[in-house]
Amino acid sequence: MEITVNISDRLGQQLQQFSDRLPEVLERGMQELLNEQSDDSQEVSEIVGLLARQPTPEQILAIRPSSELQARMSDLLAQSKAGTLSRQGEIELERYLALEHLVRLAKAHAYEQRRQSS
Repeated sequence: MEITVNISDRLGQQLQQFSDRLPEVLERGMQELLNEQSDDSQEVSEIVGLLARQPTPEQILAIRPSSELQARMSDLLAQSKAGTLSRQGEIELERYLALEHLVRLAKAHAYEQRRQSS
């Protein structure tokens, strides 16, 4: 299959030295991206799965991101503030922020349920 891609001059110059190995470069890059996504998605899927099981208010209030996820979000936020965040990073950050918003809403609801039952 033949694919045509427009890239920056800088990237083009870097790729020239690997011109005979471009399929390998693309395959390695794709594998790395897929691995990153699956690592990130596992924790996100666990949180969404927990919320879908209609947990108790106590279970909702106990939801905490892993230290790895906290570090990743901090890194993405720092890149965003510095103006160096890639498009893929923007998408990842938006996904995390949307999930964080949902968890906060669920926690607010759980807190109110607990308060009313006390």
